[in-house]
Amino acid sequence: MKKTFKYLGIALLILLIYLCYITYPKLDLISGFSAKSIASGHFIDNRKQEVIEKGDNDIDLISLAKNKINDSEKFATASVFGLKPRKAIYREGLGATLINDNFDVSKPYEVPKRSKRKVNVFPYGDVDQLDTVFSNIDYAKLNATVANAFDKKGKKNKRTRSVIVIYKDKIIAEKYDTNFNKNSKILGWSMTKSITATCFGILEKQGKFDINKPAPIIAWQKDERAIIKTSDLLHMNSGLEWEENYTKICDATKMLFQAEDMGQMQLEKPAKFPPNLHWNYSSGTTNLLSKILRNQFKTHQEYLDFWYSSLLDKIGMNSALVETDMAGNFVGSSYGWATTRDWAKFGLLYLHKGNWNGEQLFNESWAKFVATPTNTSNGRYGGQFWLNAGGYFPDVPRDMFYASGFQGQMVAVFPSHDLVIVRMGLSEDFDFNGFLSQILLSINK
Repeated sequence: MKKTFKYLGIALLILLIYLCYITYPKLDLISGFSAKSIASGHFIDNRKQEVIEKGDNDIDLISLAKNKINDSEKFATASVFGLKPRKAIYREGLGATLINDNFDVSKPYEVPKRSKRKVNVFPYGDVDQLDTVFSNIDYAKLNATVANAFDKKGKKNKRTRSVIVIYKDKIIAEKYDTNFNKNSKILGWSMTKSITATCFGILEKQGKFDINKPAPIIAWQKDERAIIKTSDLLHMNSGLEWEENYTKICDATKMLFQAEDMGQMQLEKPAKFPPNLHWNYSSGTTNLLSKILRNQFKTHQEYLDFWYSSLLDKIGMNSALVETDMAGNFVGSSYGWATTRDWAKFGLLYLHKGNWNGEQLFNESWAKFVATPTNTSNGRYGGQFWLNAGGYFPDVPRDMFYASGFQGQMVAVFPSHDLVIVRMGLSEDFDFNGFLSQILLSINK
């Protein structure tokens, strides 16, 4: 019996050593994710720590982190069993930034200059619309479909936070989960990629950038990367090496939770394939695009202002905030926040092919570019937008294209139905095919 306990003890010790061996390197990422999430959710959307921990941070391993908020100095910290402590600071106008020990918190910094649109009725302002009843809509079916997107009391499988349905520029359905409302700012994660791309469309319309020319990166000019076009980067088809796997330590996790200059990581990667022959989803590519955008302006202030003055504030997304990395670059891959209504405005901009209340922000050809399948993506991807061209959602129109983010964030645009649908939540397993198709069935063309 003693030998049995001895062998059992040895086995448990070996198991403990093994678990520590495989987990310890991840602790920096776990505490980094948690500190950043706590700081952003609390200071951007005024969420309580408990709400963030039970919602945003309710992810395998992330829930191991112990968090603290310092309201007076505006930062959050996290660690795992007291190990690998990380800190995220909040700066008004720039959001929360995960920092390292080398970051100088006392250094002066620039912030975007913001402007608010005149008071107007949604979508060209934030004043509630008058009720509009369309005779071709089955409202009972529509409302039942929207209600069914949310969890019943005590359940946590659908985990939807908000839904809005806009038909012919009118809100025909809108619903929020507990602790959320029309003023709640919600992280779009990779929907931010579509915002980053749109900045290039606006520069193109202004005659200041040509995406069909080689990417303006000096370090690539003397090797095989010199032929990579900005359009290849927008298509995730550059051929550059990159690993994006959030279940392990990889390029993407190192970038988001350790890098000072997030765009630099993809810039330094070698080419594994010729451009336009190998599609590979890469958040590093989008942050490289943000870095390229920064270099189009004479000053950092101009770069910061452009995203808002030419796009976000221009279309009344006044709640929107794109957070920056330690180097001052917008984290164009992942860190865009906005209310559900403001995310819907972004979808409406594309529904109207770049025309916003009579002003053409980008050319109609740009809307076609982002919604056209890129080579080797099997009809799934365009220019930093996801597509249904290949029928990924079998019961949804093939012309639907959408901004998509981690945990099931979606801004879906339906050109053939004059429709935009936004769903924000915490679950990738959400039945989008059933949800979207049922909404469409409630609207008779």
